[in-house]
Amino acid sequence: MIAVVQRVVSAGVSVDDHTVGEIGKGLVVLLGVAKGDEEGDAKYLSDKIVNLRIFEDSNGKMNLSLLDISGEMLVVSQFTLLADCRKGRRPSFVGAAEPEQADELYEYFAERVRRHVRKVATGQFRTMMKVSLVNDGPVTIILDSTRG
Repeated sequence: MIAVVQRVVSAGVSVDDHTVGEIGKGLVVLLGVAKGDEEGDAKYLSDKIVNLRIFEDSNGKMNLSLLDISGEMLVVSQFTLLADCRKGRRPSFVGAAEPEQADELYEYFAERVRRHVRKVATGQFRTMMKVSLVNDGPVTIILDSTRG
């Protein structure tokens, strides 16, 4: 499971020009589910991300977590994070999980985050979405559950 984590001032996701989720200060998580991923991968990444100390403290040091600042999270499923571009010029997505498994783990990830974070918004699985965000920093971190 791969997550691209972006620290934001605000963010939103829309489908057909209709907002389906939005947050204020917090994190946008683009989440890709790979073949072979299990609940343990979602548990690891959800715990890691909510506790990741990437928000500034009063001294300007990245020392606070999403939980410390009572921040919000927008989670968007993004299978294209599993793209393999090593051969040719067209990405291969053979490493991405089948949609049913990916949706199940995506929902499990979001549910685990909801246990700790006051507001968690999501996109719509298997839908063309428009994600807008205002980066804060910018701070962008890539996490992979297999590289613990």
